[in-house]
Amino acid sequence: MKSLLMSALMLTTAMLGAAPARAQPALPDQTIKNIVLVHGAFVDETSWDGVAAILTAKGYKVTAVKNPLTSLADDVAATNAVLDAQNGPVVLVGHSWGGVVIGEAGDNAKVASLVYVSAFAPEKGETITALAASGPATPGAAAIRPDAKGYLTIDPAVFPSAVAGDLPKKIGEHLAANQMPINHTAFDAPAEVAAWHDKPSWYVLSSKDLVLDPHAQAFFAERMKAKVTTVEGSHASLASHAKEVAAVIEAAAGAK
Repeated sequence: MKSLLMSALMLTTAMLGAAPARAQPALPDQTIKNIVLVHGAFVDETSWDGVAAILTAKGYKVTAVKNPLTSLADDVAATNAVLDAQNGPVVLVGHSWGGVVIGEAGDNAKVASLVYVSAFAPEKGETITALAASGPATPGAAAIRPDAKGYLTIDPAVFPSAVAGDLPKKIGEHLAANQMPINHTAFDAPAEVAAWHDKPSWYVLSSKDLVLDPHAQAFFAERMKAKVTTVEGSHASLASHAKEVAAVIEAAAGAK
């Protein structure tokens, strides 16, 4: 999956003005320097490459978690393993399904703040299945299909327009053909923790999202009293609006 996506993200990042590779600048003393990025369902950690490149160039230590997508507990464990390895406080960031994961792992003592990007933010006891059923299905959600083993993907014919409508078509098609399936049981697992009750939170709302309805995103953000930034992006706004997303993460790190 990496070659085509990374090439596109590197081009996007360059166009957005990310600094070229050079010695890392020093960040202000009070800035949180560790950033941990958690990807969503159907993609892998390379979905964060554009944001990671921007932040790394500014001197942050950025680590992208590789979620197994086998269960909520497994993804939380993978995230906690990365958090435990950090030296100092962390800004924990989740995209889409990753919002569920950071709501749990955000209880880790090293997490200082949370950033949700087009992400679910369940309350304790809520499940993604129940939340999704509470309103009309979006084009992306309606196109989710199980395989014989109960792992879910999005119909490849629908994926490019529903998930990545503001990325080049070839990128959307490539992502559709190389999806990372998620175990259906993950969506049925109730949240056991809602760390946003105790940690300051930021939310990047994607107004053209065809997977997680923007109204649902607004509900999550308002409920957690998050600081909201709206971008005119698809569900893949972490890639198509990498500069804006990176700026929100910097704000959560105390740099802005």
